[in-house]
Amino acid sequence: MQAHEQILKDVNAFCEKLRPTEDVCYLEHRYNDQIIPLASEFDILGLPVPEEFGGRGASNRTYVRAIERIGMEGSGVRSVFSVHSSLAQKTLVRFGTDAQKEKYLRPSAKGKVIFAFALTEPDAGSNPQEMKTTFKEDGGSYLLNGTKYLITNAGIADAAIVFAKAAGGAMSAFLVDMKTEGIEKEDLVSKMGTPTTNTGMFELASCRIPKENLVGKEGAGWEIAKQALVDGRMSVAAGCVGSIRDCLAEAVAYSKERTQYGKPIAKHQLIQEHIAAIKLHLDSSKMMVRRATAFREKWDQSPSDRELLSKADLAVAEAKLFCANAACDAADRAVQVLGGRGWSYLYRPGRHLVDNRVCRIYEGADEILKLKIASGVLGESYRAFS
Repeated sequence: MQAHEQILKDVNAFCEKLRPTEDVCYLEHRYNDQIIPLASEFDILGLPVPEEFGGRGASNRTYVRAIERIGMEGSGVRSVFSVHSSLAQKTLVRFGTDAQKEKYLRPSAKGKVIFAFALTEPDAGSNPQEMKTTFKEDGGSYLLNGTKYLITNAGIADAAIVFAKAAGGAMSAFLVDMKTEGIEKEDLVSKMGTPTTNTGMFELASCRIPKENLVGKEGAGWEIAKQALVDGRMSVAAGCVGSIRDCLAEAVAYSKERTQYGKPIAKHQLIQEHIAAIKLHLDSSKMMVRRATAFREKWDQSPSDRELLSKADLAVAEAKLFCANAACDAADRAVQVLGGRGWSYLYRPGRHLVDNRVCRIYEGADEILKLKIASGVLGESYRAFS
């Protein structure tokens, strides 16, 4: 319990210290280069990493609570941790070799290695199986060719877990040092939200990767990606809970201070309707995340149990779909409560509004998750895409 409480205290201290810088960077529409240094200062870049590899060894419940708190600072800040820890570090804990854990995982827990997770491509988003990035054996190494797109941390990452397909179609995962010859990176700044987070694309041109950097078995990339996405979606859902919490706090505080027609607008019934709706979004989303976390923990106890994996996958998909949409509506309502001030990045609800929109797209778009949930009810033989 003491370790759990200390982790959450450290996360909260990080968030409080980051906020002033985040405010300025958001208004200036630039990457916040203090996210990583401050996270390192408070030792929160290895929350789910086992203590034996230099991490904090946070349980699933503790980690989810931490991501909820980080989510209050915005989906952009939260996405740094979603990629670095939920997608990359947890994947290496699950599938990495001892040598890979020593070389990449251990320093990543202290911020000396920052991760990206490269699955998405210009023409392969909701269906990663359509990816065009390829690999082939060449002596004692692999050669990778292709383009990865909309990759969080791409421009700042020291290493990335990159997915590629063999000529025969089987997908594999590789640990790629981002300074390897043949990698050309480009930051993507013309995005709708999350300006303080680095998003980019990179091209691999005959990029030579050592054989020992293969993650898991050759051809197991799709299974690795699917399991990683369970944790990725969980972190998005948890972050949305934090965003909703922040929207509620902002709307409540402003409604009590703002006076119109001779009384605080908090006394106006239609304002109270918005407050009530945001509160319902918060409580419902928390319950969805807690439920998904419980399923996730059961799978963690028996990682080879396919039935438990399926149940966790479905519960997390439901939580991600619900929380992402709830967070968008909560931010919209908070903006409405703030009125003219809500329509400004000087106030936090407006930032949440544009930042949360991407939560309905990445880690499984709304439409894909709805199909996934429906097939879970109807049965696999009714899958829309098979």
